[in-house]
Amino acid sequence: MPRDIADIEREVLQLPEQDRARLAEHLLQSLAPGEDVDAEDEWLKEAERRYRAFREGKSTARSAEEVLGDARKKLA
Repeated sequence: MPRDIADIEREVLQLPEQDRARLAEHLLQSLAPGEDVDAEDEWLKEAERRYRAFREGKSTARSAEEVLGDARKKLA
């Protein structure tokens, strides 16, 4: 008898964070196996767009320490 998806979700959410991340990665790979060949090109275009905006003064930058510090605060 198949289990209810809500029961599976409740059980999975009780796993440690690292196990949930690994499971999520496996599930995503099962939906789209193999490397996404377009993703690398799209990320490169996005990085170039952001760099151009920064150089033109249309965006600002923050240090990695500041960004990571904010992320850690949100996770705590």
